[in-house]
Amino acid sequence: MKKFVIVFLTASFILLLPSCNSKKEVTLSPDKWGEGELAKYLAMDARPFPSNPAAFGEKGAVTNTFHTAASRAGLEALKQGGTSVDAALTASLAQVTLNAGAVVSFFGIINMVHYDAASGKIVSMDATWNTVKNETDPMTIPGGMLYGGEGLYASREVSGRTALVGGFMRGVEAAHQHYGKLPFKTLFEPSIYLAKNGFTIDERTGDFFKRRDTQIRRLPETKATLVKADGSGYVPGDLFKQPALAATLDSIATRGVDYMYKGAWAAKAVAAVQKDGGKMTLEDLANYEVMWSEPVRQQYGAYELAVLGPPVNGSVNLIEALNLAEASGLFTKPHWSKSGESLRMMSDITNMFMLSFLPQATREMIYPGLNLTDSSRLRKETAAELWKRMEQGVKLAQYASVGPKHSDTVLAIDQWGNMTAITHSINTVTWGNEAIVVDGVSIGDAAWYQQAQIKLAGPGNRLPSPIEVGIILKDGKPIIPFASMSTGLHQQTVQSLVNIMAHNMDVEEAVNAPCILMPEADATVPTAPKWTVRVMEGAFPDSVLQQSGLPVKQIPASERRYTQGLWVGIYRDPQTGKLKAVSPPYATGTAFAY
Repeated sequence: MKKFVIVFLTASFILLLPSCNSKKEVTLSPDKWGEGELAKYLAMDARPFPSNPAAFGEKGAVTNTFHTAASRAGLEALKQGGTSVDAALTASLAQVTLNAGAVVSFFGIINMVHYDAASGKIVSMDATWNTVKNETDPMTIPGGMLYGGEGLYASREVSGRTALVGGFMRGVEAAHQHYGKLPFKTLFEPSIYLAKNGFTIDERTGDFFKRRDTQIRRLPETKATLVKADGSGYVPGDLFKQPALAATLDSIATRGVDYMYKGAWAAKAVAAVQKDGGKMTLEDLANYEVMWSEPVRQQYGAYELAVLGPPVNGSVNLIEALNLAEASGLFTKPHWSKSGESLRMMSDITNMFMLSFLPQATREMIYPGLNLTDSSRLRKETAAELWKRMEQGVKLAQYASVGPKHSDTVLAIDQWGNMTAITHSINTVTWGNEAIVVDGVSIGDAAWYQQAQIKLAGPGNRLPSPIEVGIILKDGKPIIPFASMSTGLHQQTVQSLVNIMAHNMDVEEAVNAPCILMPEADATVPTAPKWTVRVMEGAFPDSVLQQSGLPVKQIPASERRYTQGLWVGIYRDPQTGKLKAVSPPYATGTAFAY
């Protein structure tokens, strides 16, 4: 009898263990981070450039391009048992709130490449723009790309036809369902807190309000959201709160993402777009689906790249450029900061991304007999032949005589070795010309310069994205997740990867190395612009610039707005598991690790 009692009591004690040792409730809200922490990280967004100290750790790391507090929110997710996806999504959501929906949006887009350590599998997720099903004549959508950076802010004809169907929130939902551990609603806590309690506008965010002051006053709801109650504009130093956004995010967190795509928000969004002449319908939102695919992969010696799968044309641009770098011999030449020849080669190679903007017939006209379909452009044999033609002088970019795509990035690695790389965007300039805001969520105008791409994609289909996101492997082991953003994202990504694969730089050296920026076009000849290479002032020796034979413009840091691509990376040592995370020098992002 005693033996039975002992066994019974022991069994009862074991049954009670889960409730006695239940996991602590997860909360990511900034008011739980510690006294003064949020204020410290918000203030860091105003620090001078360049400032990007590397972060070191062994369990987890997170980094981004903009907003230190967003990165800190991702770190909190890691520390409380979240996966790299939980951390990256938490940071991404916070970035949108801290940007006031200006350059990223909850109705924007998101791409992700993820390495799952348990299965050893790398996957690609696409939650980018869908074209509008009823938009059958996209070439008449008002707008058109301008070469001048300041001209991007000029007012133009208002049209709801410039709105596309964004998949950002569907992407957040899908990524979390596949690879998240934390409760879905907790990912929104930092964003909701920041929207409800507000944050002080810094110089850079204040510039958004100043440049878009005319457009954000057009619609009553946008004005109520982005203009102060007394009618004056927000300026640096003002406290900016977003109560409507906080309510919307709370509804999504508690009711699910259908609230945005099939519920009350969807109905309001469609009504707002249609009021401005747009053709978007509730069916467009309800039918939106996230696309999962195998990543595009390519080998370069001991290194392998796994980048976003189709229909992302950014991967085509990136792989083609690296294939050209290999075919041309650039991998074995001195760095472009030390050699005029290498500088010219890197400029020629990175300018070939313009192929993606040309119809197939035009590509064939320029390079007769060469198959330049997207699938062929991924092949090394195609790059070898293309480089031969380029050496003969057949190049897309013609240089002058010698004499818009805002985004954010987040990377994360967790304690299990999972790796996540994300870029999300509104693909326009600070809220867009129409400046439509619905219940605190901005609806951009990404169609205003992509008419040809929309026509090629067709009504109601996925619009290929230029984003370049992926994971670097060495000797078969994933070592660096990376992501890029801004107008010069292609130039910066190609150079960063060549820095690592050909020049043996680590992530910190790669992100800080001298680089060429997005070239400048002569806007006076829009049909056949002459291009000028741009570099940061003092980054290259004058002798190297002269040896290149290129027209070069050196720009001060204050003028880098539409030139600087931004690239982020986290290195994980495959033997020790030690981490090194970096953020770009000319951005407000910060790397964290523990």
